[in-house]
Amino acid sequence: MAAISLVGLTKRYGGVEAVRDVSLEVAEGEFFGLLGPNGAGKTTTLSILATLLPPTAGRAFLAGHDVVREQAAVRRSLGMVFQDRSLDDYLTAEENLRFSGMLYGVGSRELSRRSAELLQLLELWEHRHRLVRTFSGGMKRRLEIARGLLHRPQVLFLDEPTLGLDPQTRALIWSYLEKVRRKEGITVLMTTHYMEEAEACDRVAIIDHGRIVALDTPERLKRTMGGDVVVVHTAEPAAARNFLAEQGIAARVEAGQLYCEVPDGEAFIPLLFRQGFPIQAVGIRRPTLEDVFLKLTGHAIREEELEGRDIFRERMRVHRGR
Repeated sequence: MAAISLVGLTKRYGGVEAVRDVSLEVAEGEFFGLLGPNGAGKTTTLSILATLLPPTAGRAFLAGHDVVREQAAVRRSLGMVFQDRSLDDYLTAEENLRFSGMLYGVGSRELSRRSAELLQLLELWEHRHRLVRTFSGGMKRRLEIARGLLHRPQVLFLDEPTLGLDPQTRALIWSYLEKVRRKEGITVLMTTHYMEEAEACDRVAIIDHGRIVALDTPERLKRTMGGDVVVVHTAEPAAARNFLAEQGIAARVEAGQLYCEVPDGEAFIPLLFRQGFPIQAVGIRRPTLEDVFLKLTGHAIREEELEGRDIFRERMRVHRGR
């Protein structure tokens, strides 16, 4: 049985189609990533799976439970780390866990045992009596992960788990997530727009404008590029692109640089120097997931016209019937 199953999932907010006919399965124990820009439909998909939003069409199952018809069972099976901070800053770390455990109906003895286990696992035990408002951003995120695991869920959702954190803290959070994954052995579904995070997933679904445009392991997705990426710094990128098009080589211009996807970068470079446009520098690298995203969607992962906060406003407007 799949841990998560989506069949033709669609969600509309008025005239906005945030999720479009999404179908996929996540296996038990898998670390699965939804990769895409803000406004792509990642958080909306998670919200439907978490029973926070009803789908407009299609069906969704979590741990074998229908998210519309079996909401209580879904919520018992699910732990969630939200994109926005949701801890009580005026409670201690231990008090935050105790309050959350009571809401989930965790017995007092199990709650004490489980809280201690998770605080030690995430290296917060020595800080358990401190007010959360004194915590750093990384410590708060670790506590939110502990809270999401408190009731022993089968599936953990991570919605942009390192958003707003500096690179060093992001790397630290990832080391803790790997530790948690090994210890707990649960299914993880994560949304992200950070390429290095998506690289760590077992499989990745690239989502854009509410549609799944590709789904595979990170390595297989990168293999679809078919070779090397050559980056050309030139004062005349448009002329260079036209020249390469005449040679049957596809290239794109982004931020004033020319990007070419070729089978053999080293063999390709001499061709560049046998033409008339000026070249300032040339680099060769292996394809990344961002290259795959660019190839499939025609744009980079960036802030879209419909940002996450605008979707939230639209969702609230539709929910209130305004």
